[in-house]
Amino acid sequence: MTLFLGLGIAGVVLLVLSLVFDGVLEALFDGLVSLPVIAGFVSMLGFGGAIVLGTTDLGAGAATVVGVLVGIAAALLGWKLSRALMRDLTAATPHQDDLIGTAGSVVTAIPAGGYGEVLLRLAGQPVKFAAKSEVPVERGAEIWVEAALSATSVAVRPVQR
Repeated sequence: MTLFLGLGIAGVVLLVLSLVFDGVLEALFDGLVSLPVIAGFVSMLGFGGAIVLGTTDLGAGAATVVGVLVGIAAALLGWKLSRALMRDLTAATPHQDDLIGTAGSVVTAIPAGGYGEVLLRLAGQPVKFAAKSEVPVERGAEIWVEAALSATSVAVRPVQR
């Protein structure tokens, strides 16, 4: 029983190490073996064997067979889940240049040649930006973004209707 518990604990330690050395085995074995998969196998082999030994009258041989089967199931599940997560693609991250040509409204009045604040929609979310304009723009006025000056500031002009 001590051997199986030791294997289970060693698997948990391997899992913790996989957080630090993420991708080392994948790089060495061209993505076929990963440390979390090995950790899942070893820990389930140990804990599964310990459970069989502790709850039944079966011997160490049967506990080893059950532990190996449970370990293989855990390893396959870990491998499939990690592959699914690695293939998960997200939408493109919004960039400051995506703001050019968008409309918004002035939150803090913009003096001529100075800075104020505008509310724009970036990826569907309202975001406040520092805004510069060549002409004064009053609070509440509708504006048009002409250029992205930085990640947090834009050049705007008032909308003429």
